Amino acid sequence: MQQHIYYTKYALQFADMQIPELVNEFNASVQSRAWSSMRAYHDKALIDEFKNRGIDVSAICDRHTINFAKPVKYDINRNLLIAID
Repeated sequence: MQQHIYYTKYALQFADMQIPELVNEFNASVQSRAWSSMRAYHDKALIDEFKNRGIDVSAICDRHTINFAKPVKYDINRNLLIAID
C-alpha cells in the first residue's frame, strides 16, 4: 500500500529531527482535542519515527491507538518514552 503524500511529508520531516525534538513534537499535541486527517498522518508518522529508532512507545501507543493524555520524556538508558504525571 502506498503511503499518503502528507504522511510521507511528515515522515521525512521527523527523520531529520533529534529525539528531543520528536518528544517536543509529541508533547505539543498532548490533550489536543482537534482532529483531522492531517493530524492522523502527523501522529502516525511521529510514532513510526520513534519505532524506526527502536524506541519503546508502549507507554503511549498500542497497535491501534495513541494516547495523548500526558506529556512524555525520553529515557535514554532504557530507550523508551515515559508518560509524565
